[in-house]
Amino acid sequence: MNTRFRLCFAALKTILALAVCLPLASLAFAAKSEPVWRFHLGPGAAPSGWTKVAAGAKYDDGAGFGFESTDGLMQVDHGAGFTTADRPFYFSVALPEGNYRVAVTLGDADGESDTTVKAELRRLMLSNVTTTRGEIVRREFVVNLRRPSIPGASGNERKNVALKPREQKEEWWAWDEKLTLEFNGSRPCVSAIEITPADRVPTVFLLGDSTVCDQPREPFASWGQMLTIFFEPSIAIANHGESGESYHGALAAGRLAKVLSVARPGDTVLMQYGHNDMKVVDVPTYKANIKKFVEAFRERKISVVLVTPPHRRTFDKDGRITNSHKGYPDAVREVAREEKLPLIDLLEMTRAFYEAMGPEASGAAFKPGDGTHHNAYGAYELAKCIVEGIRAARLPVAKHIIDGLPRFDPAHPDAPGSVKIPPSATSPGDTPDGS
Repeated sequence: MNTRFRLCFAALKTILALAVCLPLASLAFAAKSEPVWRFHLGPGAAPSGWTKVAAGAKYDDGAGFGFESTDGLMQVDHGAGFTTADRPFYFSVALPEGNYRVAVTLGDADGESDTTVKAELRRLMLSNVTTTRGEIVRREFVVNLRRPSIPGASGNERKNVALKPREQKEEWWAWDEKLTLEFNGSRPCVSAIEITPADRVPTVFLLGDSTVCDQPREPFASWGQMLTIFFEPSIAIANHGESGESYHGALAAGRLAKVLSVARPGDTVLMQYGHNDMKVVDVPTYKANIKKFVEAFRERKISVVLVTPPHRRTFDKDGRITNSHKGYPDAVREVAREEKLPLIDLLEMTRAFYEAMGPEASGAAFKPGDGTHHNAYGAYELAKCIVEGIRAARLPVAKHIIDGLPRFDPAHPDAPGSVKIPPSATSPGDTPDGS
């Protein structure tokens, strides 16, 4: 059964449109001929139409699914049964590029559970889902998968994104052929995973630097990998940010071309560069580069939102944040006015955030000794700033923000101890590119 699971990637779009390929092991077809991947993670027999995943089922290319590591995994026979561990564990499925709706079934018939789910490179999807004894819940979210290849490139155009060495190593889960889910928390209990294509949902693309991208290692985190927690499973967040990147670098590496190749009319792109641009180009060139990106997206009818770079943690003797970005944030504001584009002024929001905490306490938002790169708490607060900016600008994507989310004032941030995001199982690594 497992040997028939793996899909021919080149044929998937034909499967989606015409359903002409044979169903594979765990590939069942819904009423509209959409493929569904269903995995049963309990110790008993899998229901009809589901693929059983044993605790020892380590991922391999032949099967096309499995756990990245089986160390410490336990399968418990309570009710429908579930997989758990006393450490974060990872489950992967080989899938083509695109958006996917993921549904997970969580809980324990005979005990309590606490599960946090992250996807790909630590994108926060579900946070601290707790269940009481006997309570079983089903939760959904949408994950974007990407590949380095640039569809439609021809002639002398770049055919692949020029990945940095770090992207080919510790960040490879952001580019590989798999959807990878991280199950974390004090007692994660996972009994089922269902995956379906989500081709019809709109996508928000992110372009930015180390304060935006999916950071691979603790304690670093960025607002782009926290943004996902604040949106309903009716929209996808596709993070194409990268450490050390600038407008000039993103253009040369094919990151702009990559987003243009997969975005559709009506999608949205949030762009936030500046930390690294100021090291390589002057303000007029920076401004011209922003306009190149704006023009390219407008030609494809993709909505553009400009974001000013966040402040570095640089206080003066009076406890006020100083602007280390010089005239670059003003250039972003000027382009927004001249091109009549929505603007999220993250520079001003982070000034209010850091000053509200003060020179010493604001260190709780950063990796110790680092005034640029945030930890999970800082990234979470910056993501809230972005969501508030989306609301304030009355962007169409605001309708996809989760119901009941309170308004956020960066001058009154959450207390650091109130944001509880369990750390991923990563080894210490180098500081992200850029400063």
